[in-house]
Amino acid sequence: MAPLSKAHAALAALRDDLVGEVFAPGDAGYDAARAVFNAMIDKRPAVIAQCADAADVVRAVRFGRDLDLHIAVRGGGHSVAGTALGDGALVVDLRRMHGVTVDPAAEAVRVEGGATMSHLDRATQPYGLATTGGRVSSTGVGGFVLGGGTGWLDRAFGLAVDNLIGVELVTADAERVHANADENPELFWALHGGGGNFGVATALTLELHELPEFAVALLLYLPEVGPGAVRAFREVIRTGPDELGGAVLYITGPPAEFVPEHLVGKLVCAVLLTYTGGEEELRKPAEPLLALPHESELVGALPYVDLQCMLDVPSGLRNHWSAEYLTGLPDELVDVFCARAVDMPVPTSTQHIVFPQGGAIAAGPHTYPVPYRDAPWAVHPFAVWADPADDERAVAWVRDVRTGVRPWSTGDVYLNFIGEEGAERVRAGLGAGNLLRLEKVKRAYDPDNVFRFNHNIRPL
Repeated sequence: MAPLSKAHAALAALRDDLVGEVFAPGDAGYDAARAVFNAMIDKRPAVIAQCADAADVVRAVRFGRDLDLHIAVRGGGHSVAGTALGDGALVVDLRRMHGVTVDPAAEAVRVEGGATMSHLDRATQPYGLATTGGRVSSTGVGGFVLGGGTGWLDRAFGLAVDNLIGVELVTADAERVHANADENPELFWALHGGGGNFGVATALTLELHELPEFAVALLLYLPEVGPGAVRAFREVIRTGPDELGGAVLYITGPPAEFVPEHLVGKLVCAVLLTYTGGEEELRKPAEPLLALPHESELVGALPYVDLQCMLDVPSGLRNHWSAEYLTGLPDELVDVFCARAVDMPVPTSTQHIVFPQGGAIAAGPHTYPVPYRDAPWAVHPFAVWADPADDERAVAWVRDVRTGVRPWSTGDVYLNFIGEEGAERVRAGLGAGNLLRLEKVKRAYDPDNVFRFNHNIRPL
């Protein structure tokens, strides 16, 4: 750590040089600047640099290196695990950098590092184009893509990282570099699942796909119908085209127009079937789900950007997430999954999710460090609650879901879905066979492990 006088002088210079804003402990606005999506995270960085552009990022990283500070990177989204902050660290906050530039002729889009899915999807929608995003509108594009990226469109268009064309990065040496298939190809490979280990992604360029129509079937069932609904959904996906996607979710019935009054505030099983096409083409595969006794149905065309907002969870609640990727979805596992819903915290914003993979995910490049690609199904216990008194109960429920489905687990995991679960889970998320290669890239671009507030890859 630098002497105090040097640190004060450097901080004053950063305040003068940065186009964006700088916050340090004691500043008005510091507590608001360090607040994140997950209310369980309470960290106190030494400095928060809210950067306005890539030149600001260079200035901030150079400041951090001069003072021997570790650096956390904050994108536009959730950082449920709290990796956007670090006690005593420099935070490079990209949220002011959320510009999106669509090139419809090239079917590509350039997205700044602080953008959310809402920024991305609303920019591409007028052109009838889209790319794989998350399952809510508030997900940050940068961390989502660099971590792999799974969402409603992945069976049709592949994982988000499969659509990555190029990355603009500021390295630990405060150098601006580009990475694509031809320029810094080894770094480009590592960015396909290696997350924020190699620098600050100031912009990403992504491939777009034609999406002139989009349709959904959303059905609500009583919990006791859940096992039959999961089995029916499983068969719809098995026999249907790759354009079909969706999930089965146990949720608390929200006070929404399509939710009957007797389900509001109660445990309910929801089936969401998505289709990258028109309503008429969706109705045929949806028939087995519609044939089951259900409490509510919504079937029709829906703009993709509107679906992205339907399951948004507000910021400022307490969160604990995890996941297991599965070898299949046999009847015994269906029963275990549904039984675990009984213990989930209700009424809360908690979601108990099982969703399919396959399609373009399984057909995508197997060279990238995304080892969960071949798993046909995944379970995602997603605990969200308000009262700290429920912490133990909610965390235990997530743990119990994982324990229950573990006999069918592939052992692989999507790191964006989990918090701090140990080095072996990081290895499982990157693939043991990829780790040595990733460690070499880390050594080349961040030998001092400056960017360590993440699912960390240590420099070899």
